Amino acid sequence: MTVWIEPKKCKGCKLCVKACPYDAIEIVDGKAVLNERCTGCGACIEVCKDGCIKTDVKEEVVDLSGYKGVWVFAEQRNGLLNPAALELLGCASGLAKTLNEELCAVLLGDTSQKLDKIAKQLITYGAQKIFLGENKDLNNYTTTPYSKAIIDLIKEKNPSIMLFSATHIGRDLAPRISRNLGVGLTADCTELSIDDKTHHMLQTRPAFGGNVMATIISPKTRPQLATVRPGVMEALKPNTKRKGEIFKIKPKISNKDKMTQLLKFVSESKEHVNLTDSKVIVAGGRGLGSKKGLNLIQQLAQVFSGEVAGTRIVVENGWLPLEQQVGQTGQVVRPELYIACGISGAIQHKAGMQDSKVIVAINKDPDAPIFEIADYSIVGDLHEVIPAIVKALKPRTNKALGGA
Repeated sequence: MTVWIEPKKCKGCKLCVKACPYDAIEIVDGKAVLNERCTGCGACIEVCKDGCIKTDVKEEVVDLSGYKGVWVFAEQRNGLLNPAALELLGCASGLAKTLNEELCAVLLGDTSQKLDKIAKQLITYGAQKIFLGENKDLNNYTTTPYSKAIIDLIKEKNPSIMLFSATHIGRDLAPRISRNLGVGLTADCTELSIDDKTHHMLQTRPAFGGNVMATIISPKTRPQLATVRPGVMEALKPNTKRKGEIFKIKPKISNKDKMTQLLKFVSESKEHVNLTDSKVIVAGGRGLGSKKGLNLIQQLAQVFSGEVAGTRIVVENGWLPLEQQVGQTGQVVRPELYIACGISGAIQHKAGMQDSKVIVAINKDPDAPIFEIADYSIVGDLHEVIPAIVKALKPRTNKALGGA
């Protein structure tokens, strides 16, 4: 794309200079001038208020009026619905209401899994239509049969939006659908909304290691696809009076669509920590000092029958596995009680836990940002404070459990 500037119209406002990511615009004698660094990205065109920056590319006009409906993929395994699907419905209900479009769920599986019960559950959580696809080849998740079933349905119904949870299945399935349909996909979103003027979906996700929040749009293609980080959105309260329709479909899966065959499941032997379902989380940060510091927060978590978590630095140091990281680049949690131990409270970490019902912060720095959102603040060395808390609460815990 070729870009040029009409000097007669330019007023030297410098907006284009600030917008150019390549330092390709300079102000010379009060006028904007392009230099050899220009890549033709067009960032300057969007911000120029005087219309003095031109391009030889004509803007393509795309008719998107035929795409209606906000869809979510309701992930299930062995007849059990993933709770993240209910979070998706909660988020999607707001999008559908803004667009004045129907909220639909796509549920796939085998007749042996008795999915009618799940379909009815989805209605109580806000789904107005359920597309229930049953086929023996959808009994267990494999990429190509599932993507084929959804792609065929999308081509038939033309939804404007489809959302997936950023689970192992969602991260595998959504890119395949995106590539096949030739549409964009924004991964691991933490916020979704609708632009008031264009009605495009605004898809916000962390970028550059969580240091920047990027908002992405798909202005020329439909459906708009996104995966949403589990634990970020809130499900609606179930209401048995909600009405919805269940449409049973029979996805056509041929032998060529079955590129892999599942022979057997091998369960992971190690214990899995599910932070999103935990009512109490005790998290540690840089203030732990070393991996030995984990012993303290593990003792405190045991007192509350809670789970242990950590900040990014704790995970990067190898003190905890990635699945126990809380923050923009980890998990987003909303426990009943969140105890932050030795955590300064950087914005990236606060984004992952600030919606907890009660936040207790322990830090020896009285100016630590974590205290700004804490309900209870303890200024002190966690290596002294935590043992004192454990000593005070452990006898009461034992008594409550019927111990000595």
